[in-house]
Amino acid sequence: MKHSIKRTALSTAIALGIAGFAASPAMAWEPTKPVEFVIPAGPGGGADQMARMIQGIISKNNLMKQSMIPVNKSAGAGAEGFLSVKEAKGDPHKIVISLSNLFTTPLATGVPFSYKDMTPVAMLALDQFVLWTNADKPYKTAKEYIDAVKAAGPNKFKMAGTGSKQEDQIITVALEKATGTKFIYVPFKGGGDVAVQLVGNHVDSSVNNPIEAVAQWRAGKLRAQCVFDDTRMPYKEKITPTQSWNDVPTCKEVGVPTDYVMLRGIFMPPGVTQDQVNYYVDLFKKVIATPEWKKFMADGAFNQTFMSGKEFDKWLDANAALHRQLMQEAGFIAK
Repeated sequence: MKHSIKRTALSTAIALGIAGFAASPAMAWEPTKPVEFVIPAGPGGGADQMARMIQGIISKNNLMKQSMIPVNKSAGAGAEGFLSVKEAKGDPHKIVISLSNLFTTPLATGVPFSYKDMTPVAMLALDQFVLWTNADKPYKTAKEYIDAVKAAGPNKFKMAGTGSKQEDQIITVALEKATGTKFIYVPFKGGGDVAVQLVGNHVDSSVNNPIEAVAQWRAGKLRAQCVFDDTRMPYKEKITPTQSWNDVPTCKEVGVPTDYVMLRGIFMPPGVTQDQVNYYVDLFKKVIATPEWKKFMADGAFNQTFMSGKEFDKWLDANAALHRQLMQEAGFIAK
């Protein structure tokens, strides 16, 4: 009888212990030191602005106990930044904001890197491209501008963009093929430089993201001719005294049949754990829910598409194939 009572008491204690353990799961992972936020592009461009906006939102809203430190690593068309993340295997205290140079840089340079060398976290948004001209020039529409380029003959007009054999030059080549034109393509380190060069009339046009030229557009220095997408941007709040992003026609609408959208996403080094990935997915869901992020999205006319997990993996695979095709057609793949 005593043995039976002892066994019952022991069984009860074990059961209570198990129940107590189940009710107190292990703490989820979170950063234990500052997180390096790699920007594989120069200061002032779209990726730089977005990364610094994110860092500010996280800090202001106390979304993370540790600090986040943006670091520009733009050398080699962003290869410097991507390689630093690839080489940081298993380090959850380093993340990178990606552009579509994630796909183009390895193809153009032969750098030993693939998007599969990093761990996908989330797509934050898709970014548009706009054809911009100087507001002092007489071209009121994209068609008027393209007609002027055609009339002048090949290599008379200068098109500015960020980097060589990246998104901006891919769009320029696609535009040339669609319209029978030929530009002198002039590469700069970042979208901020591109906008300044166009305002100064050092080039004739640019293919720049909305956020990279919105300040100059608002100031009346640049004209947004058309957006390289199938549909107009949805934002109807006036940016200039007369125009919202929604007032900018698609390039197809005005006889310039070219479209392209660009990734804005977050990746981690290879070899990190799912718990660590989940932490950042959750963090960025909190970021995109803030009023500051929503205003940033509207100001920069972003396509607000968020993806993570298998859906993001599938998108990455499809867009890697698309960029290989575009790079081949443009003759930009390293021999």
